[in-house]
Amino acid sequence: MNINIEADLALGKLSFNEEAKQRGKSIRRIRKFQSLSLSVLRTLLLGGLCFVILYPVIQQLLLAFRAPMDANDPSVVWIPKNWSVQNFTIAALVLDYWNALLNTLKLSAISMILQIASTALAGYAFSRLKFKGSEVLFIFVIITIVIPPQALSLAQYLYFRDLSLIGKELSIYVMSGLGQGIRSGIFIYIFRSFFKGLPKELEEAAQIDGASVFRIFWNVMLPNARGAIVTVGLFAFVWQWNDVYFAKIFEISTATFPILTMRLVNAAENIYAALFYTGGLSLIGQDVWSNPMFLATISNVSALLMMLPLLIMYLFVQKQFVESIERTGIVG
Repeated sequence: MNINIEADLALGKLSFNEEAKQRGKSIRRIRKFQSLSLSVLRTLLLGGLCFVILYPVIQQLLLAFRAPMDANDPSVVWIPKNWSVQNFTIAALVLDYWNALLNTLKLSAISMILQIASTALAGYAFSRLKFKGSEVLFIFVIITIVIPPQALSLAQYLYFRDLSLIGKELSIYVMSGLGQGIRSGIFIYIFRSFFKGLPKELEEAAQIDGASVFRIFWNVMLPNARGAIVTVGLFAFVWQWNDVYFAKIFEISTATFPILTMRLVNAAENIYAALFYTGGLSLIGQDVWSNPMFLATISNVSALLMMLPLLIMYLFVQKQFVESIERTGIVG
């Protein structure tokens, strides 16, 4: 009798173990299926996003390397029949590329340095130097982020006209140095948030050593704000590089001081002369304006040439920029 009971128990255990194994296998299959489904969905989503982002870029690159004679060929849709860099030559002449590149680089670099200096000082003052009315002044800084620049354009133009700075890049430098540059309110907010996140013990230790307010800012706080400096510097450089609005208001781009954005805006006016000097008229025909596809191609190639220095620069500062964004976000 005892032997039969033990045998039944053993059989029960075996059947229970088999059921547990089967259940475990079913759970693993379900988890594998769920994991595979999520991977496929994620791949499709990322692939779709990459296609949406890369499609116009690939299309513009193929258009850029298409020979001008293919602009009149309706059979050429994607792959050019004749590969050529003549579009780049024409676009470089349209932009007056090398002169405009050096001027734009100079304008953006000096403006970036002045933006960092003025907004960092203002951000430190709003974060640490509490005085009567500081909160009200900071509200006005936030309002400058919300107000469109068009609302202030007339007053700014009249002010700089009275200073005889219209048509001079010095007007951009004055705005940047006084904390009124392109999107300076955002930069002040970034520095204020960053400095508020730094421990007060750093300042207290410097004050005990007899350091002044400016010395504390320059020797203690600013070196610890490298993340905010990189973030603000890159944004200030790129936004000034792509600026058309203020350059047009203050008439920065002239024959002696061309910049890329204004040359790109006026590209259509310069295409005929560029075609004449490069021999492109013989390929396109005298009536250039009847070919909107070619005009669009040259405009797009000009935009690619304008973006190229920024893309090269970003390849070198990508790591520092991502780290600075993370640090700024954590502290802010």
